[in-house]
Amino acid sequence: MTTFGASLHDVQKGHVEIRAPIKDIAKQQQGLAHAGLTFALGDTAAGYAALTCMPEDCEVVTAEIKINLLAAGIGSSLVARGRVLKPGKRLVVVASDVYAVTKEGDEIHIAALQGTMVPVSL
Repeated sequence: MTTFGASLHDVQKGHVEIRAPIKDIAKQQQGLAHAGLTFALGDTAAGYAALTCMPEDCEVVTAEIKINLLAAGIGSSLVARGRVLKPGKRLVVVASDVYAVTKEGDEIHIAALQGTMVPVSL
């Protein structure tokens, strides 16, 4: 996340928001945000959202996650909002939505992710 310049903007139980600028390092051949950046932010936001529901001696890892790319990543930055759909002791079902933020501040929904996180004891 450091390479992408990502930062946490909101952390609440079951909800996390991460923002990152669309840097040249994360653009594809047409100058748009690469799907890899979109996926990384969405997966991380969902994982951190799951982590907010875990005991302090626990981490989470992604067991599986699906992404639907909805629109091109055109803008100056991306914002990913992760949330917990169902917390559990063995599995945590999560989702996240990723938006491209235009220079004017408008948000365009570019991806929807849903997946499963697995709690791991430290």
